[in-house]
Amino acid sequence: QVELVESGGGSVQAGDSLRLSCAASGRTSTNYAMGWYRQAPGKEREFVAAIARTTIYTYYSDSVKGRFTISRDSAKNTVHLQMNSLKPEDTAVYYCAAPRNSFWSERNRDLYDDKYWGPGTQVTVSS
Repeated sequence: QVELVESGGGSVQAGDSLRLSCAASGRTSTNYAMGWYRQAPGKEREFVAAIARTTIYTYYSDSVKGRFTISRDSAKNTVHLQMNSLKPEDTAVYYCAAPRNSFWSERNRDLYDDKYWGPGTQVTVSS
């Protein structure tokens, strides 16, 4: 079992930056691939970014590519999401996720039952 807790959300203006963090605890002796998702009011949860166990590979949705950067601090079992040039459409609850088998699969990125999830952190971007 892996427990995930997000932090760093808040309310900002368009164009501002925020840095989200996700702290993992529990069965963390093995590095897990990690991902960020978001869900806006009235919309489906959507993939944002992910980082593989090896950290060599990162993945982004087209809507955030070039603005968001995912990184990890393996020593602290923490993953970060640096969000720059924020837009009102980035407003959502952001969730951290880790695949139960610890490996990231692009083919499975839209599956939810195969992942551990954090409780989420709210990000609000006003124009």
